[in-house]
Amino acid sequence: MHIVITRPKEDSLYLIEKLTKLGHVATHLPVIKIEKLETEKINLTNYEAVVFTSSNAIRFMNIEKFNYKIKCFCVGSATEFKAKQAGFVNTYSSEGSVDSLIELIIRTMEQKSGKILYLSSEFISKDLDKDLANAGYSVDRISNYTSLPIEEINENTLNFFKKKPPDVIFIYSSKSAKNLIKLINKYSLLNVVTRSHLMCISEKVLLLLKDIKWKKVFIFSPGEEEFWLEKIN
Repeated sequence: MHIVITRPKEDSLYLIEKLTKLGHVATHLPVIKIEKLETEKINLTNYEAVVFTSSNAIRFMNIEKFNYKIKCFCVGSATEFKAKQAGFVNTYSSEGSVDSLIELIIRTMEQKSGKILYLSSEFISKDLDKDLANAGYSVDRISNYTSLPIEEINENTLNFFKKKPPDVIFIYSSKSAKNLIKLINKYSLLNVVTRSHLMCISEKVLLLLKDIKWKKVFIFSPGEEEFWLEKIN
């Protein structure tokens, strides 16, 4: 199958490599780009746990004092791998969704065991910090990166996209969905994507793309992309 991954490069390489090994044609069509946000230096010794829903938050850490023993909760195996590379040894990985990550934290930590640090994007699709606070935890959220729209598609990628319409397109955020629509309109790709199956990270993201007549639509969890491909006939 021809599969299009719309995440930024740093978040896509592992998945593209895996899909290629499985015999698929994987095209990287980023619709957003990631930029660092300046933050004050963080003392990890002040926290019992740190939470990552993206490897970008690990990449842009501004740490004054590192605590390698801190509990480190990650949204999936790829993010956990990055966390281990950064020096975290006490890591926990969920099934790839924010909901499963919240459940993992609640199962693993007592509410009064200490403060949690959530390093995140400026824009998030689910308020993990608020959900944990409602469950009785003390959480500090610091945004250390943001996402900006990509306004151009590489000519080679565009030509291949038109020549071989994708069987599947994966969308990972609301901002990605909004900018994908802009790119579809800008490059007159509507007749191309209507031949594609759409994989969205949530119902909220799917609603933004509902006006396009996709072959089929699915809600998936990051880290389970190859499993969801089996559902396509």
